[in-house]
Amino acid sequence: QVQLVESGGGLVQAGGSLRLCCAASGSIFSINAMGWYRQAPGKQRELVAVITSGGSTNYGDYVKGRFTISRDNAKNTVYLQMNSLKPEDTAVYYCHATLRTDYASGVYNNYWGQGTQVTVSS
Repeated sequence: QVQLVESGGGLVQAGGSLRLCCAASGSIFSINAMGWYRQAPGKQRELVAVITSGGSTNYGDYVKGRFTISRDNAKNTVYLQMNSLKPEDTAVYYCHATLRTDYASGVYNNYWGQGTQVTVSS
């Protein structure tokens, strides 16, 4: 069984910063990509940032230059540093990982965390 546990959400004023953390645990053989998505009320879930095991990154246009994703492969942990936050960044942020739980199957599956609320006040 695999778990993704997020932490670091909260309430912050516009222009402020928050750092999200997501740790993957359980029966993990290897992790490919890890990342963050967000979903605001009444909107679809959207990509915030993703990072591969090799360190390649991709960001949603709306966060480029403000957010930075990083990863500690030894700890199966991904971080999201969020700076210059705006009220429109308010959403539930979900951690995501594509990983293998065993060597034999060769199959990567998608896993999600439970989400952490980020609220940015104006």
